[in-house]
Amino acid sequence: MAMEHAMPFRSHFVEIMGTALHYIDEGDGPPVLFLHGSPTSSYIWRKIIPHVVPFGRCIALDLVGMGRSGKPPISYRVADHAQYIEMFIDSLGLEGLVLVMHGWGSALGFDYARRFERNVSGLAFMEPIRSFKSWDDFPSLAVETFRRFRHPVVGRELVIEQNVFIENVLSKTMLRSLDDGEMDQYRLPFLKPEAREPLYRFANEVPVEGNPSDVSEMMRLAEEWLETSSLPKLLLHASPGANVTPADAEHVRLSLQNISVMNVGKGLHLIHEDCPDEIGKALASWISQRLSQS
Repeated sequence: MAMEHAMPFRSHFVEIMGTALHYIDEGDGPPVLFLHGSPTSSYIWRKIIPHVVPFGRCIALDLVGMGRSGKPPISYRVADHAQYIEMFIDSLGLEGLVLVMHGWGSALGFDYARRFERNVSGLAFMEPIRSFKSWDDFPSLAVETFRRFRHPVVGRELVIEQNVFIENVLSKTMLRSLDDGEMDQYRLPFLKPEAREPLYRFANEVPVEGNPSDVSEMMRLAEEWLETSSLPKLLLHASPGANVTPADAEHVRLSLQNISVMNVGKGLHLIHEDCPDEIGKALASWISQRLSQS
Protein backbone atom coordinates (compact mmCIF):
# COMPACT_ATOMS: atom_id res chain seq x y z
CA MET A 1 0.00 0.00 0.00
CA ALA A 2 2.82 2.42 0.86
CA MET A 3 4.27 2.18 -2.64
CA GLU A 4 0.97 3.30 -4.17
CA HIS A 5 1.38 6.59 -2.32
CA ALA A 6 5.10 7.09 -2.84
CA MET A 7 6.33 10.36 -4.31
CA PRO A 8 5.53 10.14 -8.04
CA PHE A 9 8.74 11.91 -9.09
CA ARG A 10 12.38 10.91 -9.43
CA SER A 11 14.64 11.66 -6.47
CA HIS A 12 17.76 13.82 -6.63
CA PHE A 13 20.46 14.39 -4.01
CA VAL A 14 23.10 17.06 -3.48
CA GLU A 15 25.76 17.08 -0.79
CA ILE A 16 25.69 20.13 1.50
CA MET A 17 28.22 20.33 4.34
CA GLY A 18 28.73 16.57 4.18
CA THR A 19 25.01 15.72 4.22
CA ALA A 20 22.91 14.54 1.28
CA LEU A 21 19.85 16.74 0.79
CA HIS A 22 16.99 15.16 -1.13
CA TYR A 23 14.92 17.09 -3.63
CA ILE A 24 12.48 16.72 -6.52
CA ASP A 25 13.40 18.46 -9.79
CA GLU A 26 10.73 18.43 -12.50
CA GLY A 27 10.23 20.53 -15.61
CA ASP A 28 12.12 23.37 -17.24
CA GLY A 29 12.12 27.13 -17.16
CA PRO A 30 12.15 29.63 -14.29
CA PRO A 31 12.90 27.89 -10.98
CA VAL A 32 10.04 27.41 -8.52
CA LEU A 33 11.35 26.26 -5.12
CA PHE A 34 8.86 24.55 -2.79
CA LEU A 35 9.68 24.71 0.95
CA HIS A 36 7.70 22.55 3.36
CA GLY A 37 7.21 22.91 7.11
CA SER A 38 7.00 20.54 10.08
CA PRO A 39 6.36 17.59 10.41
CA THR A 40 6.18 17.13 6.65
CA SER A 41 8.48 16.89 3.62
CA SER A 42 8.43 17.43 -0.12
CA TYR A 43 5.72 14.75 -0.12
CA ILE A 44 3.12 17.43 0.64
CA TRP A 45 3.64 18.94 -2.83
CA ARG A 46 3.01 15.67 -4.74
CA LYS A 47 -0.46 16.67 -6.01
CA ILE A 48 0.42 20.35 -6.54
CA ILE A 49 3.58 20.13 -8.65
CA PRO A 50 1.80 18.57 -11.68
CA HIS A 51 -0.27 21.75 -12.01
CA VAL A 52 2.80 24.02 -11.86
CA VAL A 53 5.35 22.05 -13.88
CA PRO A 54 4.13 23.37 -17.29
CA PHE A 55 5.20 26.86 -16.15
CA GLY A 56 8.58 26.31 -14.53
CA ARG A 57 11.25 24.08 -13.09
CA CYS A 58 9.64 22.72 -9.92
CA ILE A 59 12.15 21.94 -7.18
CA ALA A 60 10.85 20.58 -3.87
CA LEU A 61 13.46 20.31 -1.13
CA ASP A 62 13.42 18.07 1.93
CA LEU A 63 14.75 20.20 4.78
CA VAL A 64 17.81 18.78 6.50
CA GLY A 65 16.85 15.96 8.86
CA MET A 66 13.43 15.59 7.21
CA GLY A 67 11.97 13.58 4.35
CA ARG A 68 14.72 11.64 2.59
CA SER A 69 17.44 14.17 3.42
CA GLY A 70 20.30 13.14 5.67
CA LYS A 71 20.19 13.56 9.43
CA PRO A 72 23.51 15.04 10.59
CA PRO A 73 24.25 15.49 14.31
CA ILE A 74 23.29 19.19 14.45
CA SER A 75 21.00 21.15 16.75
CA TYR A 76 18.30 21.72 14.08
CA ARG A 77 17.80 25.34 15.03
CA VAL A 78 16.03 27.55 12.50
CA ALA A 79 19.42 29.11 11.73
CA ASP A 80 20.72 25.67 10.73
CA HIS A 81 17.87 25.17 8.28
CA ALA A 82 18.42 28.66 6.86
CA GLN A 83 22.09 27.88 6.20
CA TYR A 84 21.31 24.59 4.44
CA ILE A 85 18.65 26.25 2.26
CA GLU A 86 21.00 29.07 1.26
CA MET A 87 23.76 26.60 0.36
CA PHE A 88 21.29 24.37 -1.50
CA ILE A 89 20.17 27.29 -3.68
CA ASP A 90 23.79 28.25 -4.33
CA SER A 91 24.79 24.68 -5.11
CA LEU A 92 22.07 24.30 -7.75
CA GLY A 93 22.78 27.77 -9.13
CA LEU A 94 19.14 28.80 -8.86
CA GLU A 95 18.42 32.38 -9.95
CA GLY A 96 15.23 34.43 -10.09
CA LEU A 97 13.40 32.09 -7.74
CA VAL A 98 9.70 31.89 -7.13
CA LEU A 99 9.39 30.62 -3.56
CA VAL A 100 6.34 28.50 -2.68
CA MET A 101 6.20 28.07 1.08
CA HIS A 102 4.19 26.51 3.89
CA GLY A 103 4.50 26.68 7.67
CA TRP A 104 8.13 26.86 8.76
CA GLY A 105 9.06 26.86 5.08
CA SER A 106 7.42 30.30 4.89
CA ALA A 107 9.47 31.70 7.76
CA LEU A 108 12.65 30.32 6.21
CA GLY A 109 11.69 31.49 2.73
CA PHE A 110 10.87 35.02 3.90
CA ASP A 111 14.23 35.16 5.67
CA TYR A 112 16.04 34.07 2.49
CA ALA A 113 14.09 36.54 0.35
CA ARG A 114 14.87 39.41 2.73
CA ARG A 115 18.58 38.66 2.59
CA PHE A 116 18.73 37.84 -1.14
CA GLU A 117 15.87 39.85 -2.62
CA ARG A 118 17.65 40.22 -5.97
CA ASN A 119 17.56 36.44 -6.41
CA VAL A 120 13.79 36.17 -5.79
CA SER A 121 11.08 36.99 -8.31
CA GLY A 122 7.96 36.07 -6.34
CA LEU A 123 6.61 34.75 -3.03
CA ALA A 124 3.67 32.35 -2.70
CA PHE A 125 2.84 31.29 0.83
CA MET A 126 0.23 29.51 2.92
CA GLU A 127 -0.29 28.99 6.65
CA PRO A 128 3.04 30.63 7.62
CA ILE A 129 4.53 30.26 11.08
CA ARG A 130 4.53 33.57 12.91
CA SER A 131 5.63 34.96 16.26
CA PHE A 132 3.24 35.53 19.17
CA LYS A 133 3.37 38.33 21.73
CA SER A 134 1.96 36.00 24.39
CA TRP A 135 0.37 32.59 24.81
CA ASP A 136 -3.00 34.41 24.77
CA ASP A 137 -2.38 35.14 21.08
CA PHE A 138 -1.47 31.53 20.26
CA PRO A 139 -4.12 29.49 18.35
CA SER A 140 -6.46 28.33 21.09
CA LEU A 141 -6.73 24.76 19.86
CA ALA A 142 -2.96 24.29 19.96
CA VAL A 143 -1.84 26.36 22.95
CA GLU A 144 -1.92 23.62 25.59
CA THR A 145 -0.23 21.11 23.28
CA PHE A 146 2.62 23.48 22.41
CA ARG A 147 3.10 24.48 26.05
CA ARG A 148 3.69 20.81 26.82
CA PHE A 149 6.07 20.45 23.87
CA ARG A 150 8.22 23.19 25.38
CA HIS A 151 8.57 21.45 28.74
CA PRO A 152 12.16 20.09 28.81
CA VAL A 153 11.08 16.63 30.00
CA VAL A 154 7.46 16.24 28.92
CA GLY A 155 8.15 17.74 25.47
CA ARG A 156 10.88 15.28 24.61
CA GLU A 157 8.79 12.37 25.87
CA LEU A 158 5.87 13.41 23.67
CA VAL A 159 7.76 14.31 20.49
CA ILE A 160 10.81 12.04 20.62
CA GLU A 161 9.53 8.93 22.42
CA GLN A 162 5.80 8.91 21.59
CA ASN A 163 6.10 10.53 18.12
CA VAL A 164 2.92 12.51 18.74
CA PHE A 165 3.60 14.97 15.90
CA ILE A 166 3.12 12.17 13.39
CA GLU A 167 0.72 9.89 15.24
CA ASN A 168 -1.58 12.54 16.73
CA VAL A 169 -0.98 16.15 15.69
CA LEU A 170 -0.70 15.51 11.95
CA SER A 171 -4.25 14.23 11.60
CA LYS A 172 -5.57 17.30 13.41
CA THR A 173 -4.03 19.68 10.86
CA MET A 174 -6.40 18.71 8.03
CA LEU A 175 -10.09 18.03 7.53
CA ARG A 176 -9.82 14.79 5.56
CA SER A 177 -8.41 11.51 6.86
CA LEU A 178 -5.15 10.12 5.50
CA ASP A 179 -5.23 6.48 4.45
CA ASP A 180 -2.68 3.92 5.67
CA GLY A 181 -0.38 4.38 2.68
CA GLU A 182 -0.26 8.15 3.09
CA MET A 183 0.38 7.82 6.83
CA ASP A 184 3.24 5.42 6.08
CA GLN A 185 4.85 8.10 3.89
CA TYR A 186 4.63 10.68 6.66
CA ARG A 187 5.96 8.17 9.22
CA LEU A 188 8.89 7.04 7.07
CA PRO A 189 11.44 9.78 7.96
CA PHE A 190 10.76 9.46 11.69
CA LEU A 191 10.61 5.72 12.40
CA LYS A 192 13.39 5.91 15.00
CA PRO A 193 13.23 8.18 18.06
CA GLU A 194 16.65 9.69 17.30
CA ALA A 195 15.34 10.86 13.92
CA ARG A 196 12.69 13.08 15.54
CA GLU A 197 14.97 15.83 16.82
CA PRO A 198 13.94 18.26 14.02
CA LEU A 199 10.29 17.93 15.07
CA TYR A 200 11.08 18.64 18.72
CA ARG A 201 13.26 21.62 17.82
CA PHE A 202 10.73 23.19 15.45
CA ALA A 203 8.07 22.94 18.18
CA ASN A 204 10.38 24.89 20.46
CA GLU A 205 11.41 27.48 17.87
CA VAL A 206 8.00 29.18 17.47
CA PRO A 207 8.61 32.61 19.03
CA VAL A 208 6.35 33.26 22.02
CA GLU A 209 6.93 36.30 24.25
CA GLY A 210 10.13 36.97 22.31
CA ASN A 211 11.66 33.54 22.88
CA PRO A 212 13.76 32.17 21.26
CA SER A 213 15.17 35.65 20.79
CA ASP A 214 17.12 34.94 17.58
CA VAL A 215 14.12 33.41 15.81
CA SER A 216 11.91 36.24 17.05
CA GLU A 217 14.36 38.77 15.60
CA MET A 218 14.58 36.87 12.31
CA MET A 219 10.81 36.97 11.95
CA ARG A 220 10.60 40.63 12.99
CA LEU A 221 13.07 41.62 10.30
CA ALA A 222 11.23 39.53 7.70
CA GLU A 223 7.86 41.03 8.62
CA GLU A 224 9.22 44.57 8.35
CA TRP A 225 10.79 43.74 5.00
CA LEU A 226 7.57 42.17 3.70
CA GLU A 227 5.65 45.36 4.44
CA THR A 228 7.95 47.38 2.20
CA SER A 229 8.87 44.83 -0.51
CA SER A 230 7.29 45.25 -3.95
CA LEU A 231 7.95 41.63 -4.97
CA PRO A 232 4.85 39.87 -6.34
CA LYS A 233 3.13 37.90 -3.58
CA LEU A 234 0.38 35.30 -3.39
CA LEU A 235 -1.33 34.24 -0.18
CA LEU A 236 -3.36 31.04 -0.40
CA HIS A 237 -5.62 30.35 2.55
CA ALA A 238 -8.51 28.11 3.54
CA SER A 239 -11.58 28.23 5.74
CA PRO A 240 -11.47 28.08 8.68
CA GLY A 241 -7.66 27.88 8.42
CA ALA A 242 -5.33 27.59 11.39
CA ASN A 243 -2.46 30.11 11.32
CA VAL A 244 -4.32 32.19 8.72
CA THR A 245 -8.07 32.68 9.10
CA PRO A 246 -10.08 34.48 6.41
CA ALA A 247 -9.92 37.59 8.62
CA ASP A 248 -6.13 37.28 8.81
CA ALA A 249 -5.99 36.93 5.03
CA GLU A 250 -7.94 40.16 4.58
CA HIS A 251 -5.52 41.93 6.92
CA VAL A 252 -2.58 40.67 4.85
CA ARG A 253 -4.29 41.83 1.65
CA LEU A 254 -4.58 45.35 3.04
CA SER A 255 -1.08 45.40 4.55
CA LEU A 256 1.24 44.17 1.79
CA GLN A 257 2.10 45.58 -1.61
CA ASN A 258 1.60 43.72 -4.89
CA ILE A 259 -0.27 40.83 -3.28
CA SER A 260 -3.00 38.52 -4.51
CA VAL A 261 -5.10 36.63 -1.97
CA MET A 262 -7.13 33.52 -2.75
CA ASN A 263 -9.30 31.24 -0.64
CA VAL A 264 -8.74 27.70 -1.93
CA GLY A 265 -11.63 26.08 -0.05
CA LYS A 266 -12.10 24.29 3.24
CA GLY A 267 -9.01 23.37 5.21
CA LEU A 268 -7.01 23.78 8.40
CA HIS A 269 -3.18 23.96 8.50
CA LEU A 270 -2.05 21.27 6.05
CA ILE A 271 -4.23 22.62 3.27
CA HIS A 272 -2.23 20.66 0.67
CA GLU A 273 -4.09 17.53 1.77
CA ASP A 274 -7.52 19.18 1.73
CA CYS A 275 -7.24 21.41 -1.37
CA PRO A 276 -4.30 20.25 -3.53
CA ASP A 277 -5.89 20.84 -6.92
CA GLU A 278 -7.19 24.27 -5.95
CA ILE A 279 -3.72 25.24 -4.68
CA GLY A 280 -2.03 23.87 -7.80
CA LYS A 281 -4.38 25.70 -10.17
CA ALA A 282 -4.03 28.97 -8.25
CA LEU A 283 -0.23 28.73 -8.31
CA ALA A 284 -0.18 27.86 -12.01
CA SER A 285 -2.44 30.79 -12.85
CA TRP A 286 -0.41 33.26 -10.76
CA ILE A 287 2.93 32.08 -12.13
CA SER A 288 1.73 32.07 -15.75
CA GLN A 289 0.36 35.63 -15.37
CA ARG A 290 3.67 36.78 -13.94
CA LEU A 291 5.52 35.22 -16.89
CA SER A 292 3.26 36.97 -19.39
CA GLN A 293 3.93 40.32 -17.71
CA SER A 294 7.71 39.92 -17.49
